Amino acid sequence: MAVFTCVFASLILLLLPGLYSSTSAPGSDVDLLEFPLNLEYLEAEFFLFGSLGYGLDRVAPNLTLGGPAPIGAKKANLDPFTNDVVLQFAWQEVGHLRAIKKTVKGFPRPLLDLSAGSFAKVIDKAFGKPLNPPFDPYANSINYLIASYLVPYVGLTGYVGANPKLQGAVSKRLVAGLLGVESGQDAVIRALLYEKANEKVYPYGIPVAVFTNKISQLRNTLGHTGIKDEGLVVPKALGAEGKIRGNVLAGDENSVAYDRTPEEILRIVYGSGDERVPGGFYPKGGDGQIARSYLQKA
Repeated sequence: MAVFTCVFASLILLLLPGLYSSTSAPGSDVDLLEFPLNLEYLEAEFFLFGSLGYGLDRVAPNLTLGGPAPIGAKKANLDPFTNDVVLQFAWQEVGHLRAIKKTVKGFPRPLLDLSAGSFAKVIDKAFGKPLNPPFDPYANSINYLIASYLVPYVGLTGYVGANPKLQGAVSKRLVAGLLGVESGQDAVIRALLYEKANEKVYPYGIPVAVFTNKISQLRNTLGHTGIKDEGLVVPKALGAEGKIRGNVLAGDENSVAYDRTPEEILRIVYGSGDERVPGGFYPKGGDGQIARSYLQKA
């Protein structure tokens, strides 16, 4: 009877959300596990709105914790195939939010600016001049995929950077699982764009590959840590084994994924090049201890 009571009590403890959260990840891991929620919220909302025309407030309002609705997000004009792929990404991101919040407490959805104008500013900065008309990520499938090129890759480099700093087995398993799917999303996006690398984006007359190269160069510039981002067509010296210009997957000289710190990620997603200066997709900055600590220093 004593054994039964002990086992039963253990099961109850595992099923209690609060206790599960506090015992799943060491305290030293919590900030590193919560930080990615900033990007997971962005991805979930962008992919949900792009494919369905509505977001977390409708499909999983409990995950937002009452955070403000995103600005300017809307249904994209996607062909059926692209819409299907993006919808799969969307539901995957909902799962990512849920998985993280089963392990750590998390924080409410931060204010996100997913308006066409927000993406246009990024593209203008990447090209060093305003495009005319302004880039609209929701206009068609190619534009949406180019805009999507902005999203999962930054997150996956963050997971690569966080993994060696984690102490707990549960934390490492979670980040490895998230990294696997984020990498898959990025690979799909890059493959779809690589197929059209030489296709010119209407009405600019600029090839798809040039858009990706400019975006990657901008992220390298904003991150301030050298090359950790590569477009779809690169100088042969940067291709796999220095032997090929095609670059459907980005990686270092050994084709190993690049890593980024939270500070680098904030510099990029804020569009300011400074982790203390919010903007871009996060008008009021990110949330969680790491992001807030830099806002307090501003």
